Amino acid sequence: MQYLAVYLIVMNVIAFIIYGADKAKARRGLWRVSERTLLTLAALGGALGAQLGMSVFRHKTKHRKFTVCVPLFIVLWGALLAVLIVRLR
Repeated sequence: MQYLAVYLIVMNVIAFIIYGADKAKARRGLWRVSERTLLTLAALGGALGAQLGMSVFRHKTKHRKFTVCVPLFIVLWGALLAVLIVRLR
């Protein structure tokens, strides 16, 4: 369970940083991170970091797939963690 906690912390920090970097690149007209990559980071455990990045950087907040999928990933990861916690007790 400790490895999972470390994994999730790392994924969320990475997601937050990547969302911020992509917003900065968008402002400067530079090469961008693909939407698929951004959503994959959220799906792989970085959903809280992605949601925080969306809010802090005001990034992808008008894109329906982000406003639906990222919160959905948060709920799914929360449910998975709840099941794991219950089973490990």
